[in-house]
Amino acid sequence: MSPLIVPIMLFVMLLIGMPVGLTLLLAGSIGLIQVGGLDTLVGILITAPLSTASIYELISIPMFILMAELVLLSGVANDLFKSAATWVGRTPGGMAIATALAGAGFGAISGSSTASAATLSATTIPAMIKQGYDPRMAGGVVAVSGTLAMLIPPSIALILYGIIADVSVSKLLIAGIIPGILVTLTVVATVLVLVARNPSHAPAGKAYSMKQKIRSMRNIGPMLFLFITVTGAIYSGIATPTEASALGAFGALLIALKEGVVNHRSLFQAATRALHASGMIMLIVICAKVFGYYLTLTQLTHDLVAWVGALEASPWLIITVILFGYILMGCIMDQVAILILTVPLLLPLITSLGFDPIWFGVIIVVVAEVGLITPPLGLNVFVVSRYTKRPIAEVFSGVWPHVIAHLFIIAFMVIFPQTILWLPSIMSN
Repeated sequence: MSPLIVPIMLFVMLLIGMPVGLTLLLAGSIGLIQVGGLDTLVGILITAPLSTASIYELISIPMFILMAELVLLSGVANDLFKSAATWVGRTPGGMAIATALAGAGFGAISGSSTASAATLSATTIPAMIKQGYDPRMAGGVVAVSGTLAMLIPPSIALILYGIIADVSVSKLLIAGIIPGILVTLTVVATVLVLVARNPSHAPAGKAYSMKQKIRSMRNIGPMLFLFITVTGAIYSGIATPTEASALGAFGALLIALKEGVVNHRSLFQAATRALHASGMIMLIVICAKVFGYYLTLTQLTHDLVAWVGALEASPWLIITVILFGYILMGCIMDQVAILILTVPLLLPLITSLGFDPIWFGVIIVVVAEVGLITPPLGLNVFVVSRYTKRPIAEVFSGVWPHVIAHLFIIAFMVIFPQTILWLPSIMSN
C-alpha cells in the first residue's frame, strides 16, 4: 500500500466532519499497522500519551486560557471598547476603529479568536448599528478584529507551533508583537479607506475631552499592566512562557477579585471552561503525536524535501504556493488542526529552503487569520452571525475588503522578514 493512502484517508475523514483528534488517531494507527505491525502500534500507544502530555511548555496553554477566562469574568472586554471609543472620538469610522483596537487588546489576554469574536460581537456591533453604521461594515470589522487573538501574545496557536516545531516559544510569542501591531493598523487603515469611499456607512461619533479620555483608562489599567508584565517577563528572560502564564493567571484572578465578581460558582465555571478547552487541545496534540510517528517511519517528510529539491524551483515560488495552500485549508479546517497536520510535514522543507522557522510560524498564523474570515467555513464569520443574528452573507460581504488588505500585509512580511525576526533577535535568551 502506498504511504500516501493514509494522509489521503486523513483528509477525507476531516472533510466528512470527524473530530480532529479521532481522525489523527485512526489514520496514524492504520498507517503504523501497515508499516510496523500491531506490536509497533501498541508500543507507541503505551508511550506516546505520557511522553507528549509531560512536555513542560504545554502547561502554558491551560494557564493562558484560564487567564483569559478570569479577565472575561472581570468584565474588562466592555471597558476595552468603551475606552477605545472614547479615545478615537469623532474620527471617521471611530467605533469601527475602536473595535479593532479592542480586538487587539482582547487578543493580548486571550489566545482564542472565536472567544474574541464572540465577545466583540456582543459588545460592539449593537453600539455601531445603533449609531447608524452599515451592518456589513460592523460585522466585517468585528470578524477580522477577532482574529488578532491568534497572533498577539499570548497566542495559543504560536505556543502550539513552537511545541510541534521544537523552536523557542518565548521568541515566537515576542515575534508576534510587531506583526500584531501591523495587522491591527491594517484593519484601521481599511476602515478609514471604506469610510472615505462612503462616509454614510460610518456616521461621526461623539467628541470627548482629554479628562474623559484619561478617566476611561482607569478600568483597563490593571489589564494593560498585566499584559505588559507577562510579555515583559518573557522578553527580558526573567520568566519562561510557562512561568509567565502562571503569573498571568494569578494576576487575572487578582483583577477579578478586585472587581468583586468572583464567587465559588463563577470561579468553578471559568475553571471548567478552561479545562474543557485545554483538554481538547491536549487530546489533539497526543493523537497528532501518533500520526507523527507514522510520518517518521515512512520518511514522507524526507521524500517531500527531496522531491521539491529536484524541482529546482525558486524558494519564493515554493513558499508562495505553500501559503496559498494554507489559505485554502483555512477556509475548510480548524487552525489548530492545520498546524498539527502540516507543520511536521512542511517544516523540514521550509528550513531546507533557507527560511527561518520562527518567521514561518508567525507567517502561517497570519495566513490562518485569513482562513477564519473566508468562505465557505470562515469560523469567525459564523460566530459573529450567530451572536448578532445577522445574515451570514452580510458578514461575509463586510470582510472581503479586510481579506484583500490582509493579503497585502502578508506579502509585506514575506518580502521583509525582519518585521517578524527583529524583536526576537534582540531579546534576552
